[in-house]
Amino acid sequence: MAAPDYRTLAAKARTDADAATLNNVRDRCLRAEAAWLAMAGRQDLTDAGRARRDKTAPEALDAA
Repeated sequence: MAAPDYRTLAAKARTDADAATLNNVRDRCLRAEAAWLAMAGRQDLTDAGRARRDKTAPEALDAA
C-alpha cells in the first residue's frame, strides 16, 4: 500500500490557511500543516530504515 504524499497535503493545508479569512480556520489549517509535516518526517525515517534493512537483508541470509 502506497503512503500518502504528506508534503502535498501539508502544502494544501498551507494554501487553505493563506486563503482563510477566519482566525480559527487559519489556525486549524496551520495545525493540520504541522501534523502533515510531522508525518512526512516519520515516513522519511521509516523509509530510510526500511532501505537500510533491505540493503543488509541479503548479507544476513548469506551468513546463515
